[in-house]
Amino acid sequence: MVSEIKKPTKKEQRVALESYNALAEVLKQISIDNPEIEIEETGERIKIPVRVLRFLAIILKATAQGKPVTVVPVASEMTTQAAADYLGCSRPHVVKLLEDGVIPYTKVGKHRRIKFEDLQRYKKAMKDTQRKLLIELMKQDEQFNMYDT
Repeated sequence: MVSEIKKPTKKEQRVALESYNALAEVLKQISIDNPEIEIEETGERIKIPVRVLRFLAIILKATAQGKPVTVVPVASEMTTQAAADYLGCSRPHVVKLLEDGVIPYTKVGKHRRIKFEDLQRYKKAMKDTQRKLLIELMKQDEQFNMYDT
């Protein structure tokens, strides 16, 4: 379940910033696990776990900074197109990774499904590899005096 990822409008950014600042202050003062929140428009009171409020603060902060935000349940399965969107590559490339056994998947009929946690694991491994290679490249550049002085 991944919805379309859109950049927040300027108005949404302002509202998110105001809400983030207020929520951040409240979170500093909360001492119970499931505080009650009152919805001003309806007067209804609901209990929300503090962990969820902290997560909401992260979402509000990112939105205030103009960053698109998406929430994906960790146990969810994604289509190859959703996986490609998440990884920032083409769908055929994702299919090749699946067929080569780089990322595990299951088939539902003719369709491939990928667990989000497996995509996260792959993406993290790729970032770690890229970081190591970049450091190695920088070391080689320094070793051979490739930097301008």
